Amino acid sequence: MVLLHGFGLDHRSLLPLEPVFERSGRWRRIYLDMPGATGSPANGLGSTQEVAEAVAGEIRARVGDEPFAVLGNSFGGMIARYVAHELRSQVLGLATVAGVFVARHDRRTVPARTVLRREPGIVPLLGAELDEYRADAVVESVDDARVFLEYVLPGVRAADQPALERIAERYSLDREPEDAHPEPFTQPALHITGRQDDVVGYSDAWSRDGHYPRASFAVLDAAGHNLLNEQRDLCAALITDWLRRIVSAVPEDLRPSGTG
Repeated sequence: MVLLHGFGLDHRSLLPLEPVFERSGRWRRIYLDMPGATGSPANGLGSTQEVAEAVAGEIRARVGDEPFAVLGNSFGGMIARYVAHELRSQVLGLATVAGVFVARHDRRTVPARTVLRREPGIVPLLGAELDEYRADAVVESVDDARVFLEYVLPGVRAADQPALERIAERYSLDREPEDAHPEPFTQPALHITGRQDDVVGYSDAWSRDGHYPRASFAVLDAAGHNLLNEQRDLCAALITDWLRRIVSAVPEDLRPSGTG
C-alpha cells in the first residue's frame, strides 16, 4: 500500500490510518514524502507533472514489479490517480480521500464555506495555531485539534516553501489521468468526498463515476477538506471495505500479505 499526502504536508498526516491497515493484517505500507515535503528534496522540480513522474519513479524503485494499491489525500489524490493509470498493470486498487479532481481552483465546483460546530475547548489547546486549524475545519473537536497538532502541523512547518510555490504555479497535470487513459479503470476503487469541502468540493470527483465501474463513491455530511479526521470512523469503514474488495478481486497467489 502506497500512501500519498496532501500539498504542503508530509506522510505523518496519513499515519492516523495505521489502525485500519493493522486490523487488516495484510498490507505492507509505504508512506512517501513527496518532493518538497519534510526530508524529501524537490531537486528543482517545478510542476505537478514533474512531481507525479518522480513519485511514479520512486514507487517503481521501491516495489519493482510487485502489485500494489495506492491511496492519496487531497493533492496526493491527484498524484495517486496518475500513478494508478500509468502503472495500471501493477495496481490492485485506487483510493482518494478529498482528492483533487480539478486542479484549477477557479474551475472547481465547491460549496460555500460552512462551519457546523465551534469548540471553545480548542482555543487554549491550539494557541497561535488556531487560525491555521480553523482554515479547513468544519466540525471542530478537541480530538481533531490534537491530531492536527501531532500529525498535520509538523509537516506544514517543515515543508520546502519555495519548492511548493514553484509547483503551485504549474499545479495541473499535463493531462487528466482519466483522459490520458480513457479505458475504464476496473480495479476496486474508492473516492471519499466531504459535503462541506469548500477546497475541492465533491461533485468534480463524482463526474468521473463512469470511468470507475468498480468504485464506491461516498459524500460524507459534516465533513470538510479535513474529512479524514472529522469523519474518522466512516473513512475507516469505507477504506476497510475497499481493502476487502481488493483482496477478493485478485488471485490467491497475488494477495497482499505481511505488515509493517
